[in-house]
Amino acid sequence: MLLAAALGSAPTLAVAQPADADGCAQAAADACLNAIDLPGSAGRLPYYASRQPGDAGPPPTRLLLVMHGHPRDANRSFDAALQTLRGSGQAAQTLVVAPIFPVPADQAGRCSTPGVPAAQPGDALWTCGSWLAGGDSRGARPISSFAALDALLDALARRWPSLREATLAGFSAGAQMLQHRIGFAADAPPGWRLRYVIADPGTWLYFDPSRLAPVATGSATPDWAGCLGAEGAGLATGCRWQAVPDAELAACPGYDDWKYGTRNLPGTLGRSAAEARARYAAADIHRLEGALDSGTGRGTAARVLDKSCAAMLQGPFRLQRGLAHAAYEQQVLRPTGARSFAVVPGCAHDVACVLPSAAGRAALFGTDR
Repeated sequence: MLLAAALGSAPTLAVAQPADADGCAQAAADACLNAIDLPGSAGRLPYYASRQPGDAGPPPTRLLLVMHGHPRDANRSFDAALQTLRGSGQAAQTLVVAPIFPVPADQAGRCSTPGVPAAQPGDALWTCGSWLAGGDSRGARPISSFAALDALLDALARRWPSLREATLAGFSAGAQMLQHRIGFAADAPPGWRLRYVIADPGTWLYFDPSRLAPVATGSATPDWAGCLGAEGAGLATGCRWQAVPDAELAACPGYDDWKYGTRNLPGTLGRSAAEARARYAAADIHRLEGALDSGTGRGTAARVLDKSCAAMLQGPFRLQRGLAHAAYEQQVLRPTGARSFAVVPGCAHDVACVLPSAAGRAALFGTDR
């Protein structure tokens, strides 16, 4: 991969003690933890894995990597992926991996989940929010979270040369991280087909300064409540997507800055906005939104939703923001890569509901299973 060549060294794998193979295919546990030594002596990145070196069975041909959310709930993300895998017909050939982006002890209380191990000596350390926007790790030898994920994929490709397809799936903040990374990621390992599943992010990266909002015929005023059908059913009759007026955009300075847009990109990302836009447009991306991930009711995690003016220009809640970004892609971005979009009935902001759903399984495996 480009990352290893640029840094002059390849990431190395550090493996946990031998685990019960069947156990790691059922649920996250300490025995399923592994780590890579990141390039440039940047530290270690831990991850859960459903297979361990020396396991019996056929070598995996498919990787399903799931990114945790803001509480760094890699165990829940890992378990949701395993649940999705059951009954899919894909279990024997699929390796499930869930990376953990460690944070220092003085921040852990704000973004930790029971059962996920605390940072260990030698781990690369981010902050609760820096990893999801491609930020650098702390310390004398920093590495961006995007480059760290590139390094993990590179290490997995070398450890499991049988892999031919990888689906990178993220939920909530993990979906933000992956969606932002797509245009700036290193090339996939040789011989890999790479897919993305982006589920219920709080905000989206736009590659153009325009933002869209639903309006009723004869009106120029956005009407999110009146124009969007119940639980993501789509635009109501007589409504259309329209560009947000320039005056409204101008009232929110920085609305198109990174991480909402591509102005003022961090130099560490390594690509121009135009290059990232082209790569994103050509990528294979599948999007999921919980039908109930709207409003402030139970299960919406509305308390932690970004409510800055830049975020609110994308829509009031996650479901509406996802619908608006899908309209932007169709009307403005016009992607050349594969795209799908599905609203998942009965699900609010819950990875254990969205990913194992029928729509989630279809997005993750590219099938109707």
